Amino acid sequence: MNVLIINGPNLNLLGTREPEIYGNQTFENYFKELVKLFPKINLTYFQTNHEGYIIDKLHAEGFTIDAIILNPGAYTHYSYAIADAIKAITTPVIEVHISNINQREEFRRNSVTSTNCKHMVTGMGLNGYAIAIEWFLNKML
Repeated sequence: MNVLIINGPNLNLLGTREPEIYGNQTFENYFKELVKLFPKINLTYFQTNHEGYIIDKLHAEGFTIDAIILNPGAYTHYSYAIADAIKAITTPVIEVHISNINQREEFRRNSVTSTNCKHMVTGMGLNGYAIAIEWFLNKML
């Protein structure tokens, strides 16, 4: 199984950005743990701070790989363009949020991108990515 993880804006700062919300581990270090935890899955990782690059990556990979895990960051709340890109591809997408967006500021409680996703994991910390992989494994195998 081939799974792509896409992280959006500011997630390159994990480990230093608001550790009380996001923890103090970098995603790169966590990704190494995911690879060890799921040795039979081909995991790849892409991070960008640019909306168009997320859309380009969804278009490029969204017809050929098995699953996508997407944390669109702040684009979650207003990017109809990313929502449309998710809808346009055939690869199933799970949206992941490290913090619980439903218990944060009012503007963070709405996800326009999740409407076209198969599932959403929120508030489970970095472990949300492993939960998403498990969800795919249970649904697809």
